[in-house]
Amino acid sequence: MKRTLLSVIALSTACWVSAQEKKPLKPVDFYRIPAVSDPQLAPDGKWLAYSVSTVDTAKDKRVSHLWMQSWDGKESIELTHGDEAASTPRWSPDGKYLAFLSSRDSKNGSQLWLIDRRGGEGFKLTDVKGSLSEYAWSPDSKKIALVIGDPENKGKEEPKTPKPIVIDRYHFKQDVEGYLQQLHDHLYLFDVNTKKLDTLTKGDKDENEPVWSPDSRTIAFVSNRTVDPDKNQNKDIFTIDAHPNSTMLQLTDWKGRDSNPQWSPDGRYISYLRSTSDADYMMYDQNVLCIMDAVGSNNRVLTAQLDRPVSAPTWARDNKNISFLVTDDRQRYLASVNINNGKISTISKGVFGITDINTNLSGNWVVSKSDPYTPAEIFALEGEKLRRLTFHHQNWLNTVKLAHVSGFQSRSADGTQVSGILFTPDSVPGKKWPLILFIHGGPVGQDEYTFDATRQMLAAAGYAVAGVNYRGSNGRGLDYCKAIYADWGNKEVKDLLGAVDHLERMGVADPDHLGIGGWSYGGILTDYTIASDTRFKAAASGAGSALQLSVYGSDQYVLQYENEIGLPWKTADKWVQLSYPFFHADKIKTPVMFMSGLRDFNVPTVGSEQMYQALRSQGVPTELILYPNQFHGLTKPSYLVDRLQRYVDWYNKYLK
Repeated sequence: MKRTLLSVIALSTACWVSAQEKKPLKPVDFYRIPAVSDPQLAPDGKWLAYSVSTVDTAKDKRVSHLWMQSWDGKESIELTHGDEAASTPRWSPDGKYLAFLSSRDSKNGSQLWLIDRRGGEGFKLTDVKGSLSEYAWSPDSKKIALVIGDPENKGKEEPKTPKPIVIDRYHFKQDVEGYLQQLHDHLYLFDVNTKKLDTLTKGDKDENEPVWSPDSRTIAFVSNRTVDPDKNQNKDIFTIDAHPNSTMLQLTDWKGRDSNPQWSPDGRYISYLRSTSDADYMMYDQNVLCIMDAVGSNNRVLTAQLDRPVSAPTWARDNKNISFLVTDDRQRYLASVNINNGKISTISKGVFGITDINTNLSGNWVVSKSDPYTPAEIFALEGEKLRRLTFHHQNWLNTVKLAHVSGFQSRSADGTQVSGILFTPDSVPGKKWPLILFIHGGPVGQDEYTFDATRQMLAAAGYAVAGVNYRGSNGRGLDYCKAIYADWGNKEVKDLLGAVDHLERMGVADPDHLGIGGWSYGGILTDYTIASDTRFKAAASGAGSALQLSVYGSDQYVLQYENEIGLPWKTADKWVQLSYPFFHADKIKTPVMFMSGLRDFNVPTVGSEQMYQALRSQGVPTELILYPNQFHGLTKPSYLVDRLQRYVDWYNKYLK
């Protein structure tokens, strides 16, 4: 185990940094950025376990390992090492073990491992076939609920000549998972002492998100038990007794999504998240926090008045208050609600974003927090004050000069007020810069006051970079999010262009040197925008599509298409309308770099290929960059660095 006194590190680092000059952030600096996540407090509250992933440049992959941090902040210990990742740390409730998932020493993928707190190396606890994706300790520490996916080839070795893929599902493709067959996730019960594995659920449905009742007798979970789960987004909360051959009890019957069940510490209640829409599919939605008795009666919505998405509900030990995260305008803050009087209180809010909450019976609380100048680190929450516990980013941050980050608000042509975040190479007022409008994906997401490596690197290359929370983004209420329903590329483009106009009037953006880009829905909106306005001198459209009619049946969104737009042979005019970037390709004058992962089933490569061909045929400068064996989100570190460098080179070529 590697032990480090953080105060000594901070002092020596500060002395070393004072002797050197900070340099602008470069794409290659991505290799040095760790990712800190998943904080888990030990039952006694004295230690915190969490994951840290770093880039192994020799193997060109990111590997996560487990660390422990003392509550007083004085001692940090790296628990796992080596080439194989370790993730998802969870303490046994009696405090004797720390469990985690790892594929080391396994031919069957991730398995459950234990580290004995009393000493010794970690040891493998399970050797299950199929994909082990979730687990949960029973409160008495005697058993563990496992979520295991049905193994391919029924657990046998794959034949030398793979069998044909037989598809018989409505929803038959999914990014990362690939072509979907009749394989499902089920609940299993593992006895820690006897190593016996019992089946709790089986059949042609999926069960996920297991959570134990405080008395270790019952497990709550989430499942879609409709006749054909592929044709809707329904999920309900169920319970099942923790022994084989038990009968499950359905607690909720909302036709939308119920998820994230959490028992109150006394076992009287179950809190959960519910979608506001009960449609078969609704992209533009947000979760509200609900509560019910443990048997499913007396359901109540606790956060409807917020009109903001909530997440990560966590019970306080007093059985009266539930803490949760609120996605608000460019922020994600911590709040709580009293289940008796419904009063909602803000706990911690500022120009930052909180992404995780964890507590235990000791009464200690921790959160993950990021701000525009610091990636996520872990903080102790003491009352309403945050005390930093981890410092994994400090060394590399001390060597780089970051962009200045500020918020702004603009008005679109139809009068809508839109929020944005601006990155500039320095904070000197009155400077005019070439501007890159870099658009977030989703569309139901938002740009927040958290660390953004891509925009930071573009700003370090000498650009003002704007993120705009166009209509369709969350954080501004349900109506704002639903405004683009079946009307893509209309209001969003108005909002994006309105933000550019505003930044030009501010004197920040040089109107003769404008660039645009984005990934996923950000790439789609790039295509929409350059087909609507010719002012942009360079564009980078990643993982996008423009001929929407052609992606029906080739991506994973058939349920959305049929519910939001309609069947193509019945609503062809609407499909053509939403495909206007392709049918107006002759109006595009902007040089464009298109990019895609070749195994992307989310927004398949055909979307980039079609636009590349359309512009190439007309002599518009364009390139097509394809990343082998990559899904919708690139994961290979060298490809991520390559993409960042290509952004900089492309914009430099046409904007400078």
